[in-house]
Amino acid sequence: MLKPNVLVMYPTRPNAMAQLAQTYQLHRYDLAEDKDAFLQAHGPDCVAIVTNGHTELTRDQLEYLPKLEIVCCSSAGFEYIDVAALTERSIPFTNSSAALSDDVADLALLLALACRRQLVKAHQYVTSGEWGKQGMYPLLSSMGGKKVGIVGMGQIGKAIATRFSCLNAHIGYTARSEKPLDYHYFSDVTALADWSDVLIVIVPGGAATDRMINQQVLQALGPKGTLINVARGSVVDEAALIDALSNGTLGAAGLDVYQNEPNPDPALTQLPNVTLFPHHASGTTETRDAMAQTVVDNLAAHFAGSPLLNQVS
Repeated sequence: MLKPNVLVMYPTRPNAMAQLAQTYQLHRYDLAEDKDAFLQAHGPDCVAIVTNGHTELTRDQLEYLPKLEIVCCSSAGFEYIDVAALTERSIPFTNSSAALSDDVADLALLLALACRRQLVKAHQYVTSGEWGKQGMYPLLSSMGGKKVGIVGMGQIGKAIATRFSCLNAHIGYTARSEKPLDYHYFSDVTALADWSDVLIVIVPGGAATDRMINQQVLQALGPKGTLINVARGSVVDEAALIDALSNGTLGAAGLDVYQNEPNPDPALTQLPNVTLFPHHASGTTETRDAMAQTVVDNLAAHFAGSPLLNQVS
């Protein structure tokens, strides 16, 4: 029996790629020098796509894939993929959110605690010798009893809420609709920010959320507030964030994502009240392997006629 033709727009982890190579005829778009010519030559035969959320898949590209049956994305975000065009053609689309929930939630907690307890500055206070010269470090603020607002209450948002609940924090959230959860729901992100001591952003990127966290939201969060972004850089108005952190309108920020990656604005990265991570929230061997495996498993389910594991649309 002939192997189904699969277009690899972005490769997965080695073990997953080996599994795919055993079952499918892989067409390595990711390795092609002339990608347009490669797509024109091989796209018409391909029935599936393996990709990630940082690789563009446009409506025009889909025109070269008349037999396409499924698209499997090895990351959680997918703002560069035209999901609307896939939906119009009733082509299922899957991602890997379920596989990375725990690591992303862990990093949100790590960044929040590092900001609130000034981990980086305190580390420098010890290594510089200032502790011996100046004495005890200034008193900080406990996380217990604080109000933690979560912007986006999907699978990762719920995992974040669970972690902060263990610290006796109060949880509020905003989402497209209210969920059957024992947390305080806000229909407006500015109102949530005004309520919160810590505001954690975990929504998809794209036009619908572009600069959702704007000057008004940052002002509402306030000079004692902490912003944590483990979503996408586009979700935060970075110019407004730099201004708020610089003038004291916002207390601190912990960021895993930026407007310009991998070269964030030095006006942001050199501020003393930011704690930074290099877009690596899911960056563990275990999680990246699990994310890759979702691609393998969803393709297998599709060709077996079974329900998909991580269907987005």
